[in-house]
Amino acid sequence: MDKRQPYHHGNLREALIAAALDLSAAAGPEQVSLREVARRAGVSSAAPFRHFADRTALMTAVAEEAMRRLGGAVAAAMAGLPADAGPGARLKAMGRGYLAWVRDNPAHFRIVAARGAIDFAGSAVLTGHNDALQAMLSGIIAGLPGIDVATGRIAARALVYGLARMEVDGHFPSWGIGPAEAEQTALAVLDLFVDGLLARAGLRPGSGAGS
Repeated sequence: MDKRQPYHHGNLREALIAAALDLSAAAGPEQVSLREVARRAGVSSAAPFRHFADRTALMTAVAEEAMRRLGGAVAAAMAGLPADAGPGARLKAMGRGYLAWVRDNPAHFRIVAARGAIDFAGSAVLTGHNDALQAMLSGIIAGLPGIDVATGRIAARALVYGLARMEVDGHFPSWGIGPAEAEQTALAVLDLFVDGLLARAGLRPGSGAGS
């Protein structure tokens, strides 16, 4: 019989989310269970059900926190741009913000990427943040003459997501890139991609509209 005292400090939901994130970082999102999260948080196995109906609800809450941090990382990267920054500079900043979030929060990335473990469509937080990021990306691509917005934004998303997966899943070493080089390599690939888009749009990197 579980003889632990009831949880009293008033932040049970936050404690459970933190415990789920810690467990995800240590063992992977697939190893997260309500029972183990409760144990790590120091509460009874029944306590998580006060806030989360099941594992999916808990992982969705963790993913919501992850998306908030992603939004903050992208906003911070964009905030460093001059007011007259062109689509090239804005696209690079957005990509760098995304990659910085992945480097700082690999467990968060894994949880958001594992759509089968969360209720993405049922979360207004997740869909709202995702819609805002897509709108930002579409607005940037729309500033590139001759580039189809629907195709361009998928290409941009595929690039940064692919770089993130290579980083998180440890693929860079098999391509001859050590840990110390991974970040700069990813940024160089991002620059190459954006500069290629600018060239196709008839813009020059470093020029007013392209910079």
